[in-house]
Amino acid sequence: MKAVYPTQRLYSLDALRGFDMFWIMGAEEIVHGLAKITSSPLIEGFSSALTHPKWNGFHLYDLIFPLFLFLAGVATPYSMGKELQQGKSTNQLLFRVIKRGLILVLLGIIYNNGLELRPIAEIRFGSVLGRIGLAYMFANMIYLYTKQRGQIIWFCSLLLGYWLLFVFNARPGFAPGDLTMEGNFASYLDGLILPGKLYLGIHDPEGLISTIPAISTALLGIYAGNLLKNSPLSMRQKSLQLVAMGVASLIFAQLWNLVFPINKNLWSSSFVLHVGGLSLILLALFYYVIDVRGYKKWAFFFSVIGMNSILIYMSGQFIDWQYTTESVFQWLIQWVGDPFNILTFGICYVMIKWTFLYFLYKKNVFLRV
Repeated sequence: MKAVYPTQRLYSLDALRGFDMFWIMGAEEIVHGLAKITSSPLIEGFSSALTHPKWNGFHLYDLIFPLFLFLAGVATPYSMGKELQQGKSTNQLLFRVIKRGLILVLLGIIYNNGLELRPIAEIRFGSVLGRIGLAYMFANMIYLYTKQRGQIIWFCSLLLGYWLLFVFNARPGFAPGDLTMEGNFASYLDGLILPGKLYLGIHDPEGLISTIPAISTALLGIYAGNLLKNSPLSMRQKSLQLVAMGVASLIFAQLWNLVFPINKNLWSSSFVLHVGGLSLILLALFYYVIDVRGYKKWAFFFSVIGMNSILIYMSGQFIDWQYTTESVFQWLIQWVGDPFNILTFGICYVMIKWTFLYFLYKKNVFLRV
């Protein structure tokens, strides 16, 4: 007789993933449009937060990428844990993890370069999806072969080791510990190891070396997912523990920031703790409102996005969303006129994409990697 296990679905996970993707599928343009129309200092400040700083520092827009990776980690105890309970071997799951990781790396290369044949020197191999794939892959390997204590040791060791890599090294011609784009050791190693071109010539924000601390971002998500799935605490207590962990992570991030600045370009150890703290607090909020209190209807809009997040991210390489939006709504954009046409286009752009995802949702079509 086949064993039957209770279904555990974390509804807040899809909603938060969709909320995260919402900001890069066009919502940021709505805010930028509002800032131009209103000239409100508050909205202009929010608009500025939806951009990336040039090097050191943190803007809210920097949270989108690591939050997605964190959430991939949160899902691990639910997906992998369930299959381990059902009798799947670690070796079987290891093959699936490696396969998924490499597929994401391949999709990242396609996203950067399209399907056009190019000389290797003109191909950019570092990518957002590639980093997610590699960090997810190694974090899940650690999950499969270590207990929680081992996962914590890996988390700390990766962050400390990455910091020490900078403390004692730099690009030739620069003093050890140099953290500038020109002198940092990670960018130098990426130039030696990675084939093809780096995004910024001498630096790639999704380089291979800075993927090392990104593994810790996924491991933090795994820890949070394990807490939500397996802890004997009440659901309310789990929410509070996530918040407490998030606040502690933010405090440690600020302390580490004094010697190792918060920097998304390098995915610095302080950056991991900073975005990890924010991710934990956001997860606690969504979990408490949706899964604990049961307020789910408002989150449906985001869940539709979250259940097909990779597909909508990749879709821009194969669908001209600007052309599609203008084809359907050009009359409305012209009718509202300047300056509201910018805002109107942004709203229509997001709704066209969401309608496409909703159609796939109703047809039960989801891109599974």
